[in-house]
Amino acid sequence: MQNTSLTKPGETGVASNQIQRANSLVEDVYEAIYAQLMALKIAPGSRITVDTLVKEFNVSQTPIREALGRLEGEGLVMKTHLIGYRAAPQITRRRFDELYELRLLLEPPGAARAAASMDAGKLKILQEAAGVMARREGKDERLRYSNFARQDAVFHDKILEFAGNELIRQTLGFQHTHFHIFRLMFHSRVTEEALDEHEAILAAFADRNAAAAEEAMRVHIEHSRDRLLPAFE
Repeated sequence: MQNTSLTKPGETGVASNQIQRANSLVEDVYEAIYAQLMALKIAPGSRITVDTLVKEFNVSQTPIREALGRLEGEGLVMKTHLIGYRAAPQITRRRFDELYELRLLLEPPGAARAAASMDAGKLKILQEAAGVMARREGKDERLRYSNFARQDAVFHDKILEFAGNELIRQTLGFQHTHFHIFRLMFHSRVTEEALDEHEAILAAFADRNAAAAEEAMRVHIEHSRDRLLPAFE
Protein backbone atom coordinates (compact mmCIF):
# COMPACT_ATOMS: atom_id res chain seq x y z
CA MET A 1 0.00 0.00 0.00
CA GLN A 2 1.34 3.38 -0.94
CA ASN A 3 1.47 6.34 1.41
CA THR A 4 -0.83 9.28 0.93
CA SER A 5 -0.34 12.87 2.00
CA LEU A 6 -2.85 14.03 4.58
CA THR A 7 -1.47 17.54 4.85
CA LYS A 8 -4.31 20.03 4.48
CA PRO A 9 -4.24 23.43 2.78
CA GLY A 10 -2.40 25.97 4.87
CA GLU A 11 -0.58 23.40 7.01
CA THR A 12 3.20 23.46 7.12
CA GLY A 13 5.85 21.43 8.85
CA VAL A 14 3.61 18.42 9.34
CA ALA A 15 4.55 14.84 8.55
CA SER A 16 2.71 13.96 5.36
CA ASN A 17 1.07 10.82 6.75
CA GLN A 18 0.17 12.05 10.20
CA ILE A 19 -3.55 12.46 10.88
CA GLN A 20 -4.36 15.87 12.36
CA ARG A 21 -6.03 15.60 15.75
CA ALA A 22 -7.73 18.99 15.60
CA ASN A 23 -10.67 17.30 13.86
CA SER A 24 -12.47 14.08 14.54
CA LEU A 25 -9.79 11.41 14.47
CA VAL A 26 -12.03 8.63 13.20
CA GLU A 27 -13.42 10.91 10.49
CA ASP A 28 -9.91 11.85 9.35
CA VAL A 29 -8.82 8.21 9.25
CA TYR A 30 -11.98 7.27 7.37
CA GLU A 31 -11.43 10.01 4.79
CA ALA A 32 -7.81 9.00 4.28
CA ILE A 33 -8.57 5.31 3.71
CA TYR A 34 -11.61 6.16 1.58
CA ALA A 35 -9.49 8.40 -0.67
CA GLN A 36 -6.93 5.62 -1.16
CA LEU A 37 -9.65 3.11 -2.04
CA MET A 38 -11.39 5.39 -4.53
CA ALA A 39 -8.14 6.46 -6.22
CA LEU A 40 -6.99 2.80 -6.42
CA LYS A 41 -3.96 3.36 -4.19
CA ILE A 42 -5.43 0.42 -2.29
CA ALA A 43 -6.13 -2.07 -5.04
CA PRO A 44 -9.46 -3.92 -5.18
CA GLY A 45 -9.21 -7.22 -3.36
CA SER A 46 -5.94 -6.37 -1.63
CA ARG A 47 -5.38 -6.99 2.07
CA ILE A 48 -5.68 -4.03 4.43
CA THR A 49 -3.50 -4.49 7.50
CA VAL A 50 -4.46 -2.55 10.61
CA ASP A 51 -0.88 -2.42 11.88
CA THR A 52 0.30 -0.94 8.57
CA LEU A 53 -2.30 1.82 8.80
CA VAL A 54 -1.38 2.46 12.43
CA LYS A 55 2.20 3.16 11.37
CA GLU A 56 1.21 5.11 8.26
CA PHE A 57 -1.20 7.46 10.04
CA ASN A 58 0.48 7.45 13.46
CA VAL A 59 -2.72 6.64 15.35
CA SER A 60 -3.95 3.77 17.54
CA GLN A 61 -5.86 0.73 16.29
CA THR A 62 -9.21 2.00 17.61
CA PRO A 63 -9.89 4.77 15.04
CA ILE A 64 -8.51 2.53 12.28
CA ARG A 65 -10.95 -0.25 13.14
CA GLU A 66 -13.86 2.17 13.49
CA ALA A 67 -13.10 3.70 10.09
CA LEU A 68 -12.78 0.25 8.49
CA GLY A 69 -16.10 -0.75 10.04
CA ARG A 70 -17.75 2.27 8.43
CA LEU A 71 -16.18 1.44 5.08
CA GLU A 72 -17.39 -2.13 5.45
CA GLY A 73 -20.93 -0.80 5.84
CA GLU A 74 -20.48 1.13 2.58
CA GLY A 75 -19.37 -1.97 0.70
CA LEU A 76 -15.82 -0.76 0.15
CA VAL A 77 -14.14 -3.07 2.67
CA MET A 78 -14.76 -6.70 3.58
CA LYS A 79 -13.93 -8.36 6.90
CA THR A 80 -13.32 -12.08 7.17
CA HIS A 81 -13.28 -13.82 10.54
CA LEU A 82 -9.75 -14.69 11.71
CA ILE A 83 -8.28 -13.24 8.52
CA GLY A 84 -8.93 -9.52 8.67
CA TYR A 85 -9.81 -6.78 6.20
CA ARG A 86 -9.59 -6.59 2.44
CA ALA A 87 -10.62 -3.98 -0.05
CA ALA A 88 -13.82 -5.08 -1.77
CA PRO A 89 -13.13 -6.89 -5.04
CA GLN A 90 -13.73 -5.06 -8.28
CA ILE A 91 -17.19 -5.54 -9.71
CA THR A 92 -17.48 -7.91 -12.64
CA ARG A 93 -18.59 -6.87 -16.12
CA ARG A 94 -21.88 -8.71 -15.57
CA ARG A 95 -22.51 -6.84 -12.32
CA PHE A 96 -21.58 -3.58 -13.99
CA ASP A 97 -24.11 -4.20 -16.78
CA GLU A 98 -26.78 -5.12 -14.25
CA LEU A 99 -26.20 -1.99 -12.19
CA TYR A 100 -26.51 0.26 -15.22
CA GLU A 101 -29.60 -1.54 -16.45
CA LEU A 102 -31.14 -0.98 -13.01
CA ARG A 103 -30.13 2.69 -12.98
CA LEU A 104 -31.58 3.30 -16.45
CA LEU A 105 -34.87 1.75 -15.38
CA LEU A 106 -35.20 3.73 -12.15
CA GLU A 107 -33.29 7.02 -12.26
CA PRO A 108 -34.61 8.80 -15.39
CA PRO A 109 -38.27 8.46 -14.30
CA GLY A 110 -37.15 9.50 -10.83
CA ALA A 111 -35.58 12.63 -12.24
CA ALA A 112 -38.84 13.45 -14.03
CA ARG A 113 -40.81 13.12 -10.79
CA ALA A 114 -38.26 15.22 -8.93
CA ALA A 115 -38.47 17.95 -11.58
CA ALA A 116 -42.26 18.04 -11.32
CA SER A 117 -42.05 18.76 -7.58
CA MET A 118 -39.00 21.04 -7.74
CA ASP A 119 -38.86 24.24 -5.70
CA ALA A 120 -36.17 26.78 -4.84
CA GLY A 121 -35.09 24.98 -1.66
CA LYS A 122 -34.71 21.60 -3.34
CA LEU A 123 -32.90 23.14 -6.30
CA LYS A 124 -30.37 24.79 -4.01
CA ILE A 125 -29.68 21.48 -2.27
CA LEU A 126 -29.11 19.78 -5.63
CA GLN A 127 -26.89 22.59 -6.89
CA GLU A 128 -24.67 22.22 -3.84
CA ALA A 129 -24.61 18.42 -4.11
CA ALA A 130 -23.86 18.37 -7.84
CA GLY A 131 -20.27 19.57 -7.36
CA VAL A 132 -20.49 21.99 -10.28
CA MET A 133 -19.73 25.11 -8.27
CA ALA A 134 -16.55 23.60 -6.79
CA ARG A 135 -15.37 21.74 -9.89
CA ARG A 136 -12.00 23.51 -10.19
CA GLU A 137 -11.11 23.55 -6.49
CA GLY A 138 -7.89 21.89 -5.39
CA LYS A 139 -4.89 20.60 -7.32
CA ASP A 140 -4.85 17.06 -5.94
CA GLU A 141 -6.59 15.09 -8.70
CA ARG A 142 -6.94 11.95 -6.62
CA LEU A 143 -8.53 13.83 -3.74
CA ARG A 144 -10.89 15.62 -6.11
CA TYR A 145 -11.80 12.29 -7.66
CA SER A 146 -12.66 10.63 -4.36
CA ASN A 147 -14.57 13.71 -3.22
CA PHE A 148 -16.58 13.76 -6.43
CA ALA A 149 -17.48 10.09 -6.05
CA ARG A 150 -19.18 10.97 -2.77
CA GLN A 151 -20.76 14.13 -4.19
CA ASP A 152 -22.13 12.16 -7.11
CA ALA A 153 -23.68 9.62 -4.75
CA VAL A 154 -25.33 12.40 -2.72
CA PHE A 155 -26.58 14.18 -5.85
CA HIS A 156 -28.28 11.08 -7.23
CA ASP A 157 -29.61 10.06 -3.82
CA LYS A 158 -31.17 13.50 -3.27
CA ILE A 159 -32.87 13.37 -6.66
CA LEU A 160 -34.46 10.04 -5.72
CA GLU A 161 -35.42 11.45 -2.33
CA PHE A 162 -37.21 14.35 -4.03
CA ALA A 163 -38.83 11.88 -6.45
CA GLY A 164 -40.69 10.53 -3.43
CA ASN A 165 -40.15 6.77 -3.78
CA GLU A 166 -38.19 5.62 -0.76
CA LEU A 167 -38.06 1.99 -1.87
CA ILE A 168 -36.30 2.90 -5.12
CA ARG A 169 -33.95 5.18 -3.22
CA GLN A 170 -33.07 2.46 -0.72
CA THR A 171 -32.68 -0.17 -3.44
CA LEU A 172 -30.06 1.83 -5.32
CA GLY A 173 -28.35 2.96 -2.11
CA PHE A 174 -28.01 -0.63 -0.93
CA GLN A 175 -26.08 -1.50 -4.09
CA HIS A 176 -23.36 1.05 -3.20
CA THR A 177 -23.47 1.82 -6.90
CA HIS A 178 -21.37 4.96 -6.96
CA PHE A 179 -18.59 3.66 -4.75
CA HIS A 180 -18.15 0.60 -6.94
CA ILE A 181 -18.28 2.27 -10.33
CA PHE A 182 -15.86 5.04 -9.39
CA ARG A 183 -13.31 2.43 -8.31
CA LEU A 184 -13.23 1.04 -11.85
CA MET A 185 -11.08 3.80 -13.26
CA PHE A 186 -9.22 6.85 -11.99
CA HIS A 187 -9.38 9.48 -14.72
CA SER A 188 -10.18 13.19 -14.77
CA ARG A 189 -12.52 12.64 -17.72
CA VAL A 190 -14.82 10.64 -15.45
CA THR A 191 -15.43 13.69 -13.28
CA GLU A 192 -15.25 16.54 -15.79
CA GLU A 193 -17.74 15.08 -18.25
CA ALA A 194 -20.04 14.01 -15.42
CA LEU A 195 -20.07 17.57 -14.10
CA ASP A 196 -21.13 18.87 -17.51
CA GLU A 197 -23.99 16.37 -17.44
CA HIS A 198 -24.94 17.42 -13.92
CA GLU A 199 -25.29 20.97 -15.22
CA ALA A 200 -27.74 19.77 -17.88
CA ILE A 201 -29.79 17.95 -15.24
CA LEU A 202 -29.81 21.03 -13.02
CA ALA A 203 -30.96 23.19 -15.91
CA ALA A 204 -33.95 20.90 -16.44
CA PHE A 205 -34.74 21.03 -12.72
CA ALA A 206 -34.52 24.83 -12.73
CA ASP A 207 -37.13 24.86 -15.51
CA ARG A 208 -39.21 22.21 -13.73
CA ASN A 209 -39.17 20.38 -17.04
CA ALA A 210 -39.90 16.71 -16.27
CA ALA A 211 -39.27 15.45 -19.83
CA ALA A 212 -35.94 17.29 -20.09
CA ALA A 213 -34.87 16.04 -16.66
CA GLU A 214 -35.67 12.45 -17.60
CA GLU A 215 -33.70 12.71 -20.85
CA ALA A 216 -30.75 14.49 -19.21
CA MET A 217 -30.55 11.77 -16.55
CA ARG A 218 -30.77 9.02 -19.16
CA VAL A 219 -27.94 10.59 -21.18
CA HIS A 220 -25.85 11.04 -18.03
CA ILE A 221 -26.18 7.41 -17.01
CA GLU A 222 -25.51 6.11 -20.53
CA HIS A 223 -22.41 8.29 -20.85
CA SER A 224 -21.21 7.23 -17.40
CA ARG A 225 -21.52 3.60 -18.49
CA ASP A 226 -19.62 4.26 -21.73
CA ARG A 227 -16.82 6.15 -19.93
CA LEU A 228 -16.18 3.23 -17.60
CA LEU A 229 -16.50 0.33 -20.03
CA PRO A 230 -12.78 0.51 -21.02
CA ALA A 231 -11.95 -0.67 -17.49
CA PHE A 232 -13.04 -4.16 -18.58
CA GLU A 233 -10.95 -4.26 -21.75
